[in-house]
Amino acid sequence: FDIASFIIAIGSLLPVHIPQPVVSAEKQEKSSLLQDSLFGFKYILARKGLLGLQLAFFLINFTGSLIFPLLAPMILSQTNNNTVALGTVNSAFGVGGVVGGLLLSAWGGPKKKVHGVLLGMTLSSLLGYTVMGLAGSPLFWALGAFIMMSFNPIINGSNQAIWQSKVPPEMQGRVFSARAFIALISQPIAMAITGPLADGFLLPGMMEGGSLAPIFGWLIGVGPGKGISLLYLMMGVISAVFGLSAYMFKEVRDVESLLPDHDAIDTSSTVVVEV
Repeated sequence: FDIASFIIAIGSLLPVHIPQPVVSAEKQEKSSLLQDSLFGFKYILARKGLLGLQLAFFLINFTGSLIFPLLAPMILSQTNNNTVALGTVNSAFGVGGVVGGLLLSAWGGPKKKVHGVLLGMTLSSLLGYTVMGLAGSPLFWALGAFIMMSFNPIINGSNQAIWQSKVPPEMQGRVFSARAFIALISQPIAMAITGPLADGFLLPGMMEGGSLAPIFGWLIGVGPGKGISLLYLMMGVISAVFGLSAYMFKEVRDVESLLPDHDAIDTSSTVVVEV
């Protein structure tokens, strides 16, 4: 089945015409692999609005990589190893992603794409992570999972639209590679932290008589798996605060108007980042 899906995926791309960007004479000069690798990072660092958006995605990936590996332990430990409950929640993630994708296709996303990123991040965190942290039943875990993933296509689609409109096509490969590195480097860091954090601190802390139980027990209860619920709740609040706080910075809030679209720039006056 994997081979068949691979053939279908590649086959669907074969008839698609991919236009090659026009490269100016100054950009045709050969550069080293190191220069090309550093170019994307320098490009992003030189544009505070794009840097702010990229930091948002670093946080999204970091928080997601902290909590998603702990989803199964959280649910199974609080439902007496009910695998049906776990399967239901996992299915809700998938259905939410499909519904969000269909909604984005029909709607096209917000006119101001930065709202799709920052408000989407805020609402996804509050109605997704936080609900799952507060919940104690499969129904509300599934509801939080559905809402969280339904925002995912809107967040990613809006963000991609901004970057593709602002970064010249001949630079997108190098810049988008740097984007991917910044976003994805958070995952191994988070995965290295999440196990020791849960086992060594959160889970015992939220057991009866634990150090965290008197502080948070009234809100989410105490017992097996509640330490992971606390982590979901905390990551939801932190991500939502970050999403709203980004509006305080004009460079991020107005990134679409402050940075001109690449197709509106006269190539003769384009400023090239020196590497």
